[in-house]
Amino acid sequence: MAVWTRQGRKCASPMRKIGYKLETIWQKQSSLKCQLRMTYNFRCTQRSAPHTAQFGIWFPLRRGGLQKFWPYFGQGPVLRIGVQLAILGHRYALATSTNSATATGSVTSVTSPAPEGLRDSALRSCAALTAPRTRRPAPGRHKMAAATRGMRLPRAGHGISVLTAAPSVLQQHRQVHHAVIPHGRSGRSSVSGIVATVFGATGFLGRYVVNRLGRIGSQVVIPYRCDQYDLMYLRPMGDLGQLLFLEWDCRDKDSIRRAVEHSNVVINLIGKEWETKNFRFEDEFVNIPQSIAQISKEAGVEKFIHISHLNASMKSPSKYLRNKAVGEEAVREEFPDAVILKPSEMFGREDRFLNHYANMRWFGGVPLVSLGKKTVKQPVYVVDVAKAIINAIKNPDAKGKTYALAGPHRYLLYDMVEYIYAVAHHPFIPYPLPRPLYHLVARFFEMNPFEPWLTRDKVDRFHTTDMTFPDLPGFEELGIEPTPLEQKAIEVLRRHRRFRWLDAELEEAKPKTQPM
Repeated sequence: MAVWTRQGRKCASPMRKIGYKLETIWQKQSSLKCQLRMTYNFRCTQRSAPHTAQFGIWFPLRRGGLQKFWPYFGQGPVLRIGVQLAILGHRYALATSTNSATATGSVTSVTSPAPEGLRDSALRSCAALTAPRTRRPAPGRHKMAAATRGMRLPRAGHGISVLTAAPSVLQQHRQVHHAVIPHGRSGRSSVSGIVATVFGATGFLGRYVVNRLGRIGSQVVIPYRCDQYDLMYLRPMGDLGQLLFLEWDCRDKDSIRRAVEHSNVVINLIGKEWETKNFRFEDEFVNIPQSIAQISKEAGVEKFIHISHLNASMKSPSKYLRNKAVGEEAVREEFPDAVILKPSEMFGREDRFLNHYANMRWFGGVPLVSLGKKTVKQPVYVVDVAKAIINAIKNPDAKGKTYALAGPHRYLLYDMVEYIYAVAHHPFIPYPLPRPLYHLVARFFEMNPFEPWLTRDKVDRFHTTDMTFPDLPGFEELGIEPTPLEQKAIEVLRRHRRFRWLDAELEEAKPKTQPM
């Protein structure tokens, strides 16, 4: 015998409260062999649709295994399973009593020769899960019963958990936020005590910095101005809830203040290799870092890290490098204890250095000013720079210092590009190109409304010899051994190989190094 009932009624709100009740009873002749009862209650309110579901199943099993037709199992020990699923919305409060008038079924007993202890414990557990809810008693009646059943928690508003809206007696007032108290084992699931705001996290260096912060259990605030799809690769870099994305406006000081007010570390990685009509180099490297440093100082940030360039100088022919030098002074003036890192040209996956020269083969050769024999480069691995940032955060003696970060070897530009093409298994065809003519070619690429592949400033920057700073600390003071170009170039250049040479072994050929 199967009985189907549907109950529904109108309520005051435009939404309807619908309750479905399914009772299926199998009987064989006059004796009851098995009972299956399913109760499903569904409540729907006008907003965010909180749900309450109750689901209970019990049936007798046979020790020898299930028979062919499961409604007609032999009598044996009773296995009773009760599952209650509660999905709480922001308009539903946890309580043992409710004003809901939705009908619920009562618990049906099962008659089978089961052991008394197993049957009683199963009955008690499932009865507690599937028991019908009662109306809330009127004020003044059954006060003791209401107190023993439990008290109703206040309803939580949108975006506020029930525990947050609980009475103050349940809350612990801490002078120090729990997110900055290191605890747990090392790893992404621990808490390192670092709450860092990383400006420019969607850039080339930023993704490595966020990855390093996330793997040690740091909480990272990521202000962004890009599309949501440009943030997808950052989301799995930290544990659940450790990466916080905040849309911001770099010209709005209140927006910057919201991004740094809860952090103890601020890292500025903002930068671009080309100018736009909305953002010039003065905005990217001077005005915005100065505002971030000023607001971070006012907010009481413990450590501010600013990324500059190794060749930043007021005498540089590159406008990019001149503004980097001005930005260093502006940051140091606003935040005297700031840590300034001066990396050289960085290489790594998806870089704009090794890939730039490897893509020049599509132009029939590699144009170089003075054939690249008057320029000396000392590139640095991007992962080493990310490690330096993390170590500078942990090092208390790093405040107020400037670090020069460069690779372990220096190369002539000609020798380095020749090695790039040797690793990529492409013929190297260099030819000299005068700087004015090189600028003319770059001027046509600057007309691109999107990202220009080449600019006049990039020509000057790539043909500038990397400076040396023997008086400034470097990787050694931060406990890092720099990675040579020969060790990691294959990771970047393998994608430029043809299919025939894709898995070829790295040859013993190495670029010629220059004295330090």
